[in-house]
Amino acid sequence: MPVESGSSIAARQAKQKRKSHSLSIGRTNSTEQERAGMQRDMLEGQDSKLPINVRSNLLDLFGQIEREFENLYIENLELRREIDTLNERLAVEGQAFDGSDLGKGPLKAKASHSTSQLSQKLKTTYKASTSKIVSSFKATTSRAVCQLVKEYVGHRDGIWDLSVTRTQPVVLGTASADHSAMLWSIETGKCLLKYVGHAGSVNSIRFHPTEQMALTASGDQTAHVWRYMVQLPAPQPVADVSANCDEDVDFSDKDEADGDADGPIECPTIRLPSSTLKSHQGVVIAADWLVGGKQAVTASWDRTANLYEVETSELVHSLTGHDQELTHCCTHPTQRLVVTSSRDTTFRLWDFRDPSIHSVNVFQGHTDTVTSAVFTVGDNVVSGSDDRTVKVWDLKNMRSPIATIRTDSAINRISVSVNHRIIALPHDNRQVRLFDMSGVRLARLPRSNRQGHRRMVCCSAWCEDNASCNLFSCGFDRQAIGWNINIPALLQEK
Repeated sequence: MPVESGSSIAARQAKQKRKSHSLSIGRTNSTEQERAGMQRDMLEGQDSKLPINVRSNLLDLFGQIEREFENLYIENLELRREIDTLNERLAVEGQAFDGSDLGKGPLKAKASHSTSQLSQKLKTTYKASTSKIVSSFKATTSRAVCQLVKEYVGHRDGIWDLSVTRTQPVVLGTASADHSAMLWSIETGKCLLKYVGHAGSVNSIRFHPTEQMALTASGDQTAHVWRYMVQLPAPQPVADVSANCDEDVDFSDKDEADGDADGPIECPTIRLPSSTLKSHQGVVIAADWLVGGKQAVTASWDRTANLYEVETSELVHSLTGHDQELTHCCTHPTQRLVVTSSRDTTFRLWDFRDPSIHSVNVFQGHTDTVTSAVFTVGDNVVSGSDDRTVKVWDLKNMRSPIATIRTDSAINRISVSVNHRIIALPHDNRQVRLFDMSGVRLARLPRSNRQGHRRMVCCSAWCEDNASCNLFSCGFDRQAIGWNINIPALLQEK
C-alpha cells in the first residue's frame, strides 16, 4: 500500500479545512432569515417596556456580534489545525534523516534551529490572530482618582469659556451665550458677581495677571475690560462624589440644565465696562492679556487679530494673514508672543519681543479647523483641531510636531497644566481626556448618569494653586464643573 508523504497529508487536510469552513459560512448565511423570524417571535412573546423596534435593533446588533465572534472562533480553529499539520510535517521530515546523522553536532544543531524558528513563527502568527479577541476584553485600569468637587449652575445658555483668576481672591470666571459673564466661589459654587455689559454672546474670559480686572470677548464685535471686587463666602463641606477616571457609563441626554428650575441667580451685577476695545468687523471669538497686562490681543471672525493698549483702547497692530475666521488666541505667560488659530487649518505665531518689528510664523499640520493653540512652559505649543488630533510643537522646529494625539472626536479649547505638563482635552462627544506632553493617555474624567457633562464640552482650565479643585470644564449643558485630579496617582500610573 502506498504511503502518503507529509506534503500530501497537509494538502488533503487543508482542503478538508477549507471545505468545512465554507460549509459553516454557508450554514450561517442560510440561517440568518430563520434567526430573524425567531427573533420576531421572541419579541412578540416577551414582556418588556422597551419599544419593539428598539428591541429588534438590539437583537440585530447582538446577532452581528455573535457572527463576528463565530468567524473569529472558526479562524482560530483553523490556525490550531495548521499548527498540528505543520508539527506532523516536521516529524515526517525529521524521520528522513539517519538517526546516527541526527545525533551528530552540526546536523542536530541545524535541525534544532530550524524547528525553533518555525515554532516561534507559528506562535507569533497565532498570538497576532487571537489578540483581536483578547484586546476586545482588556479593561483599562487606573489608580488615579478624579473627584467631582462642585457644579456651578446659573447661566441660561451654553458656557463657551472659563478661566481662573491669577490674583487673590481666587475665583472662577465663566463666559456664556446668554450675554453674561459670571464670577464664582470655587469652594461653595455660589455666584459672586455677574457682568452684563455685552450685547451679544460672551465668547471668552481672561483675568489680568496682577489686578482685579477681567477681559471678555463678545459676539457684539467688541472686547470689554471691567473691574470687579468680590468677597468670598465661608466654605461649605464638600460631599464625596468621587469616581474612577476610567468609568465608562453612558447617560441620557437632557435638553435643559438642572439649574433652570431654581430660577435666576441673585448676585451683584456690573453693567458698564471700564474700557471697550472695538475695531473688528465681525464676532470677537477670543481675547487675552499680553505679559505685563498693559496690552491685550483679540481674535475675530473677520480673519484678523488686533493688539490694543488697554488704558487708552488704542489699536496698536492689526494682525492679518489668516484665510478664514479665527477661532482662538493665546499669549505666552512670560514673553511677548501670541498664537492665533483659524478655520484655515493653520495657527500662527506672532512675535512682539522687538518693539520695532513683529514677525510671524505659520504652523501647518492639521487637516481641519484648528480650534485652539496654547503655550506651555518652555518653547512648546499645543494645538487641537476638528480633525480629531492634538499636536505638540517645538517653536524652534516648526516643520513637524514632536508628538501627535489621535482621538475619536473633535477637540475644543484645550488647556495645559503648567506645573505638571498635563493636557486636558474637551471633546464634542462630552468626554474630557488627560494626556501627557509625549501623547500618552493618562485618564478620562467620569461621565455617568449622576455626574459629568450632558452635552458637548467646550473648554477646560487648570487651577494650579487650588489643591481641592484643580481642573474645571464647561459646556453646552449650561454648567461648569470643578474636578480634583489626584496628580501624584496620575503620574504614578503613567
